[in-house]
Amino acid sequence: MGDGLQIRGREIKYSIRNQLALIFIGMTLLSVAVIAVVNGFFLEEYYISKKIIVLKEAYSSLDSFDVELDQAAAGEMVNVPVPSELKKSSWENNLTWIITNQQGRALIYNVQERDVDRMEASLFGYQTGIDEERKEVLRQTDHYVIQKSLDRTSSMRYLELWGEFSNGNSCMIRSPLESIRESASISNMFYIYVGIVIIIVSGIIIWLITNHLTKPISELTAISQRMAALDFHTKYRSRHSNEVDLLGENFNRMSEQLERTILKLQTANKQLEQDIAEKVKIDEMRKEFLNNVSHELKTPIALIQGYAEGLKDNIMDDVESREFYCEVIMDESSKMNIMVKKLLTLNKLEFGYDELLMERFDIIALIKGMLQNSEILIQQREAQIQFDENQAPVYVRADEFKIEEVVTNFFTNALNHLDYERIVAVNVYRQGGKARVTVFNTGNPIPEDALEHVWEKFYKVDKAHTREYGGSGIGLSIVKAIMESHHESCGVENCENGVMFWFELPLEE
Repeated sequence: MGDGLQIRGREIKYSIRNQLALIFIGMTLLSVAVIAVVNGFFLEEYYISKKIIVLKEAYSSLDSFDVELDQAAAGEMVNVPVPSELKKSSWENNLTWIITNQQGRALIYNVQERDVDRMEASLFGYQTGIDEERKEVLRQTDHYVIQKSLDRTSSMRYLELWGEFSNGNSCMIRSPLESIRESASISNMFYIYVGIVIIIVSGIIIWLITNHLTKPISELTAISQRMAALDFHTKYRSRHSNEVDLLGENFNRMSEQLERTILKLQTANKQLEQDIAEKVKIDEMRKEFLNNVSHELKTPIALIQGYAEGLKDNIMDDVESREFYCEVIMDESSKMNIMVKKLLTLNKLEFGYDELLMERFDIIALIKGMLQNSEILIQQREAQIQFDENQAPVYVRADEFKIEEVVTNFFTNALNHLDYERIVAVNVYRQGGKARVTVFNTGNPIPEDALEHVWEKFYKVDKAHTREYGGSGIGLSIVKAIMESHHESCGVENCENGVMFWFELPLEE
């Protein structure tokens, strides 16, 4: 978790990394401070306690050395060498000492000559109790006394041990307290300097370590934020061989599981939306279909009903009139039958119930046959047909029966909308691996706003004209459904003096 992160809009002020670093640095600083305080108050006492031990050991050494002085005459110096160990110990521990006989005269010492009399006087004063006010007793036994004292001559404080040996001689061992205090002060200052360095170095090390330790947590935080935004591509990759790695692996598994679950939900939701849209579309189509069928059937049913009632009531007595009534009834019934058949065909195509029979055939031959079958209709419309019957065969792959229906619908539509020169031109072109079939007729153009609607069921540009030739507005819808079932294109274009419909099929050489 790094600085600058937010939780629900609230910025995180204290990251784990900073908190850990501050805790460890604070503990280090506290430890150094506590030790410095302890040293300041107790280091001198500790040194004194250690120095007391040194004084005791020096007393024992001098007691042993004093045995060699037993043969000495009272008040006379005996030339007995001081043991090297005693000299070394006295030098290392800054000890000065003196041994006196029972008369208080110095027998041997390790101080300068000018200090001998002062030490003799001090020892005599301690033994007689004259200098009682200048000392602070720390330890006392039957043989010696350990004390702190003030030397009036030098105004220095000493840690001293004085007492008697078993042979009656006396001794005094002293060490200046100023040296102890100076050593304690130097030690404290050194420790403070070292402590500052330790705090700085340990702070840097702790910061690096906490940054290393919290890096995977920061990574997990970033991953969780990406997951909250439904981005599951980022994975945990750090490897520290600890519990955080296990948490990261769980995050990865959770991310994958959430991604799969959300993907399934999205797929199911999309499918549901499609199903709902399809249902709405089907409902709209059903309503539109019922409205259109009702509208289309209303006129022929009314005509059939009216003329049938006329026949029943013998409105016309002559045979010619009755035959006319019967022809009207038959004609309207035929139109209704054709419309119902077209609706059934369109229904099969739109819902995929009518399977395609794909085969290779010559589209030129198909057009020739269609024109021959339409000869009577061509003559009735007084149409001029333009088609090159001598052109080479053009082979395509499709359902020949359904493509014949497409060509027939286009051609019949052209005949029904002829005008001006009354020309119907049928052409076949090769382009880009496709065969494009066009059917053009001279006449009025289709309004631009109606071009995209001509393929809709029951749509009629000119309803009066459509009713005149018996059209139902279903033929072009069937054409569109057939081409979509072939996954091919069809269209309509306004030309300079007419309208052209076209469709394409894949060439099959």
